[in-house]
Amino acid sequence: MVLSWKENLPTELKEKVDKVDKIIEPRLEEIDEQVFYNQQRVLDLFRKHRVGEEDLVPSTGYGYDDVGRDKLEAMYADYFKTNDALVRPQFSSATHAIAVGLFSMLRPGDTLYYLTGMPYDTIQEVIGLAGNKPGNMKEWGIDFKHTDLLDNGEVDYDQARKDLQDPKIKVVTIQRSLGYAVRASFTMEKIKKMLKFIKEVRPDVKIFVDNCYGEFSETEEPTFYGADMMAGSLFKNAGAGIVKAGAFLVGKKDLIEGAGSRLNVPGAGKGEGATWGYLRDMYQGFFMAPHTTGEALKSMIYTAALCEEMGMKVAPKWNDPRTDIVQTVTFGEPDPMVKFCAAIQHYSPMNSFVDPIPYHQDGYEDDVVMASGSFTEGSTIELSSDGPLRAPYRLYIQGGLSYAHDKIAITHAVEETFYKKD
Repeated sequence: MVLSWKENLPTELKEKVDKVDKIIEPRLEEIDEQVFYNQQRVLDLFRKHRVGEEDLVPSTGYGYDDVGRDKLEAMYADYFKTNDALVRPQFSSATHAIAVGLFSMLRPGDTLYYLTGMPYDTIQEVIGLAGNKPGNMKEWGIDFKHTDLLDNGEVDYDQARKDLQDPKIKVVTIQRSLGYAVRASFTMEKIKKMLKFIKEVRPDVKIFVDNCYGEFSETEEPTFYGADMMAGSLFKNAGAGIVKAGAFLVGKKDLIEGAGSRLNVPGAGKGEGATWGYLRDMYQGFFMAPHTTGEALKSMIYTAALCEEMGMKVAPKWNDPRTDIVQTVTFGEPDPMVKFCAAIQHYSPMNSFVDPIPYHQDGYEDDVVMASGSFTEGSTIELSSDGPLRAPYRLYIQGGLSYAHDKIAITHAVEETFYKKD
């Protein structure tokens, strides 16, 4: 006889879980097919580039002639259908990679423009819209403009067409995931439309895509359709929970060369940058990324379905198209939001004994509550949840190395929030 993990759940909750399992089964099968497709593409690249044990030997010091690093970057460029890539542990975060990419393309007097509304909190600090930290774009004389999204969360193309007439705009950015906004993340179908629009209105500008949380979430990527440069994190989707640090940029060769000079120094550029003990993890993470992202997608589908069954407002809904590993659940008031977040922490493999307390975090304007019992600090391909303590009190849940873990954790989070008395 197989013992059930649901044995000690309240009867009503067990019935809801059983109902959800049946409802979402066809959707999970669709995700499995997507994983097979993306995994085949990655496997083909390992075969094409003849990856061997010698490619896993890391470099030290300057990192000159790092064969494994160069081959991995060639594979990233191949997967994302670009000319070149910069895949480095020296990037401290995706925000760092985004800043390097944008600064490398912008000069004093230029204007950075966001088509997808106001960027998320940490990028606002980079631009100089929030905080006043040294070295931000405002200090360097780089201006910023954006077009507000429509009330339905879609791009306001009529207003954007007018705003893009500014000749000082040199870089147009698309933010794929929602950040802490109330809009939905943008699917590839919508991003393709944005890319086509920008190229028609301003064929002279460079198009940058913040692709965080989006890699391997669909079978296509923004660079397939003309994005000039794109950034992502190695301790999100592309690292599969294996890579301990780093981020990547992919794009046109001259732009990646410029980003290499910005990350390192002009002259050395991409040629420097040791991989120390990271190279094996970066290869294995890339290989595992389609599978692990699929586990996270299935986990978020389950989260949406169960929370919806509990009467909560969720976005996206369980049967909506998925373009990233983020799920939002709206609580309407702070107490249940904090309680749910705490329960996720309690059912994490690391620091399960900790109670999350809302606090001020660098790069964010409001107090933030965060649960992250992950093996790598800040790894959001591992199950985590966070959100600013501001109306409408929405929790942003993301990731999951295994569907089994997420399912257990989310179910118990529902139990602790709605079935247990303090």
